[in-house]
Amino acid sequence: MVTFFEIMMLVLFGFSWPFNIVKSYRSRTAKGKSLAFELIVIAGYLCGLAGKIAGGNFFTLPVIFYIADIVMVSVDVCLYFRNTRLDKAADAAAV
Repeated sequence: MVTFFEIMMLVLFGFSWPFNIVKSYRSRTAKGKSLAFELIVIAGYLCGLAGKIAGGNFFTLPVIFYIADIVMVSVDVCLYFRNTRLDKAADAAAV
């Protein structure tokens, strides 16, 4: 049961990231985004993954979800940097 609930937590948290990625991509702005928050989320997922490795349970189903969630948040971090660059270009063009 513990593994089931861990997977459900990862799936439910992970379910929001595709929507966030699409919103970041379409909005083309980093305004209202927090890089610190996203890095803390990645750190949390990495800690969960490290717990699996330390416990000798690396080849379990939750590991797939940890990795998927880390990848999705990382994509959003990349979009943050792209959008920050676009914000700076838009600000320079407005001046």
